[in-house]
Amino acid sequence: QVQLVESGGGLVQAGGSLRLSCAASGRTFSNYVMGWFRQTPGKEREFVAVISRTGGLTAYADSVKGRFTISRDNAKNILYLQMNSLKPEDTAVYYCAADSRPRRPSTIPNDYNYWGQGTQVTVSS
Repeated sequence: QVQLVESGGGLVQAGGSLRLSCAASGRTFSNYVMGWFRQTPGKEREFVAVISRTGGLTAYADSVKGRFTISRDNAKNILYLQMNSLKPEDTAVYYCAADSRPRRPSTIPNDYNYWGQGTQVTVSS
């Protein structure tokens, strides 16, 4: 299995930027499709971005497209989420997740079998 630890969250003003990191340990990182999800109190966890095992394929939620960029460094076992032009509605706990199963990258939280503990992102207006 793989262990995931997020970092990089914090408080930022609207229009600002943050970069989240997700450090992976355990099994070979490049074997996993990786995703970012977010959750606010009382709401279900929602898809943000996903990246294929090699990094050649990415997909984004419409709400973040053009503002967020997902990337990975398989040599360093790290997943990133660069977040620009942040809005108050981006405020949430952000989670990285890993899918070990042999299938196309998924936007569905239940398809992921490993999760980090989450990092809080707060965007003030």
